[in-house]
Amino acid sequence: MDSPSPRSPIRRPSVRFLLSHPAHFIALGFGSGLSPVAPGTAGTLWAWLAFLVVQPHLTQGQMGGLLVASFFIGWWACTVCARHMNVADPGAIVWDEVVAFWLVLWLVMPTGLLGQLVAFGLFRYFDAAKPGPVAWADQAFKGLNARGGFGIIFDDLVAAFCTLLVIAAWRFL
Repeated sequence: MDSPSPRSPIRRPSVRFLLSHPAHFIALGFGSGLSPVAPGTAGTLWAWLAFLVVQPHLTQGQMGGLLVASFFIGWWACTVCARHMNVADPGAIVWDEVVAFWLVLWLVMPTGLLGQLVAFGLFRYFDAAKPGPVAWADQAFKGLNARGGFGIIFDDLVAAFCTLLVIAAWRFL
């Protein structure tokens, strides 16, 4: 199934939906995607907090492994959740923000609160405004299948890359 069926209703996320399947719980960012206002920002804030809690307990290799595992588990979870919601890229799915912002934080740390705020602001800009390559990535993979699940995460990874590119250029100058 590549696009929503005209007969299938679009499912709105709720706490009941969140808890009805492990993929929903993951894809909706452990509930942060249920925010009625700016779920992507809520998911990114959750990612930031979770990173600050988990990262001090992991080696660089373990953090890299967590990112890789989170990508593949998230790909599956986003695919299943989008299919169950009958929407190709629902705003409530925020695992893409989580994985992408973890990547940003992993690569910019150690940095102080100001550096983290700059990373957060840049990432949210690239994710929400979708300039240039982020817009291309957002349109490149669509559907209610594994390709679409990959696409949900891919555009956020491109936003993370753009964020890291700006930070690297800023540090270079």
